[in-house]
Amino acid sequence: MSEKNITVTLRQQHDYRFDIHFDEAMPVVTTDEPAPLGTGQGPSPVQLLCAAVGNCLSDSLLFALRKFKQAPEPLSCNVEAEVGRNAEGRMRVLKMVATMHLGVPAARLEHLDRVLGQFETFCTVTQSVGQGIPITIRVFDADGVCLKS
Repeated sequence: MSEKNITVTLRQQHDYRFDIHFDEAMPVVTTDEPAPLGTGQGPSPVQLLCAAVGNCLSDSLLFALRKFKQAPEPLSCNVEAEVGRNAEGRMRVLKMVATMHLGVPAARLEHLDRVLGQFETFCTVTQSVGQGIPITIRVFDADGVCLKS
């Protein structure tokens, strides 16, 4: 990814519901806080954070494997955020766990140890978010074998 500024525009629709505009070529995404603040008519900011971390990790893993001409598809990633109160009693994302699944058995992929040892360091979002929130990354193959934890 090249160095550049990214701009996203949010427009309030009602109470805690916002439309997010990325650019003219992309669909608008509506977000909302869950009840009791909002009505849950879209993903919450914490869900968007989880999606950004999971998407970036998945992209980084796929890119790293494809560099070695490997086909791990289909990939999946589940990101869980623990939300709770910090020492000052304020609601915060306390930690995140990203669980990734390769679409094939590990034995079908070459250079997997090397890829697993470094793919997350290239993930812009996860490395940035991880400076303030602990993020655990686990990777499993299609047979359920834990490759990284």
